Amino acid sequence: MARKSIPGLNTSSTADIAFLLLCYFLMTTTMGSQTGLSRRLPPMPDEKQKAQDQKVNRRNIIVVKINAQDRLLAGTEPMDVSQLKDKIKIFLTNPTNDPSLPEKVQTEIEGLGTREVSKGVISLQNDRGTSYQAYIAVQNELVKAVNELRDEASMAEFGKVFIALNEDQQSIIKKVVPQQISEAEPKDIGKKR
Repeated sequence: MARKSIPGLNTSSTADIAFLLLCYFLMTTTMGSQTGLSRRLPPMPDEKQKAQDQKVNRRNIIVVKINAQDRLLAGTEPMDVSQLKDKIKIFLTNPTNDPSLPEKVQTEIEGLGTREVSKGVISLQNDRGTSYQAYIAVQNELVKAVNELRDEASMAEFGKVFIALNEDQQSIIKKVVPQQISEAEPKDIGKKR
């Protein structure tokens, strides 16, 4: 008795179908984009330059702390992240010349003349247990405060918002409203419970 041959399945189109499905899912699926903080690091110091201790008056520094439970402390006041921007704006502008807020120095700025510039520095400290979301939210509020002050200064000086200025005008406004944010090494103050 002769053996019957069993016909094989034609799988040549299966690879084509799998390829089309792969292309379809690649084109229709969205992938999360990784974004970071835009920060300009200070330039590398000259190798011949000697290290100096910078003495900063305590009134010129506001310490912003985030603990392991994502609680925020700005200066001596506990607060919500939504209040931080306004607190930083008042700190940097010192509108009432409060002796506990930063000094303002008369500075000669090329293209504008003499302007009062705040010597305020924002020191950000966080715990190792601080969540990434809380850290980013605080960073955003600090930068938002500086950006709003730059917008106000650029409107007063040039009649346009900061982003609409040319590079030379932006560098002038950056001298009027410097962004001085110091980030300390994260500490292991408290464990998240």
